[in-house]
Amino acid sequence: MMTTNPLQQIRIHIDQLDEQIQALINARARCAQDIAALKLSADTSGNTPGDAALSGATTVDFYRPEREAQVLRKVMARNAGPLSGEEMARLFREIMSACLALEQPMKIAFLGPEGTFTQAAALKHFGQSVTTFSHATIGDVFRDVESRISHYGVVPVENSTEGVVNHTLDMFMNSPLQICGEVELRIHHHLLGNLSDLKGITRVYSHQQSLAQCREWLDENLCGVECMAVSSNAEAARRAAQEAGAAAIAGEAAAQIYNLRILAANIEDEPDNTTRFLIIGPQSPPPSGHDKTSLLLSARNRPGALHHLLEPLSRHGISMTRIESRPSRRGMWDYVFFIDIEGHCQEPDVALALQELDDEAAMVKVLGSYPGAVL
Repeated sequence: MMTTNPLQQIRIHIDQLDEQIQALINARARCAQDIAALKLSADTSGNTPGDAALSGATTVDFYRPEREAQVLRKVMARNAGPLSGEEMARLFREIMSACLALEQPMKIAFLGPEGTFTQAAALKHFGQSVTTFSHATIGDVFRDVESRISHYGVVPVENSTEGVVNHTLDMFMNSPLQICGEVELRIHHHLLGNLSDLKGITRVYSHQQSLAQCREWLDENLCGVECMAVSSNAEAARRAAQEAGAAAIAGEAAAQIYNLRILAANIEDEPDNTTRFLIIGPQSPPPSGHDKTSLLLSARNRPGALHHLLEPLSRHGISMTRIESRPSRRGMWDYVFFIDIEGHCQEPDVALALQELDDEAAMVKVLGSYPGAVL
């Protein structure tokens, strides 16, 4: 009687597990279809948001950020290995993305062009089963979502090395859009080009923030080489692919899209270089259990105005995680404050603090309450 060797036995077991996993994924997908049918049958409005801009979209919320955040947190909490909790959550993210596409194909606007870190952030947050649309400016992303051409948008808001993206903050002053989520992306910068080594490089293209994030490496390895700021890292890669002697600082996705070699990897000066992106949409989600709230505040013109503005947060035990000031554009030396706090605006302590803020401040605008980044 022929016996199988240990390696073959393991492979047979893997095949059996693959069949079970595939069957379970499809069972989950059928559940998603059942949920979609129930939501559609319960929707009696018959309205379509933005006229017919989003073809086939109804008033039903198929995408539920708070629910997805809760699922991913449970995945990570119960994970027993050997795969890490984050790796397991990424697998589930793609399963959820594919299932959501059965309910409603999602259209996501991002700051382009193709191959930017913002596109990578969009795919990290929504998964690969969405259609992404590139836009030239942050304002274009906002306008695309405001007009309901896309369901949601993704824009950068701050970098751990270079600070805030002012254009994103400024757009919130007049936009009706809400923050629906956030995603943090570890940024790895690579030097890309068609050259065989660094000696032939005569100029380096990149976005101004990326040049700043790689300043020490450039000074040490390409001292005297011209560095030119362009609109995006993807644009830098496009130029490097076309110009002799040119190199670009960009990500791995740009290297693949523009068929460039990685001449030097991970050249960022700070090993923990991370960029935070915001998900913008028509409304904020309900509480998920671990949320943030972003506020736009304007203080009254009086001594100690900022202290009086922040005092309700302290009194109710609300932790503030970020504060930035920006010119209000309403008058000389008039400023507004962008503040991030922990908690959801529907939580009792946060709601009380916001009510007191409304009495104290000249203006309070809740930009959104949303799940904190999971991955």
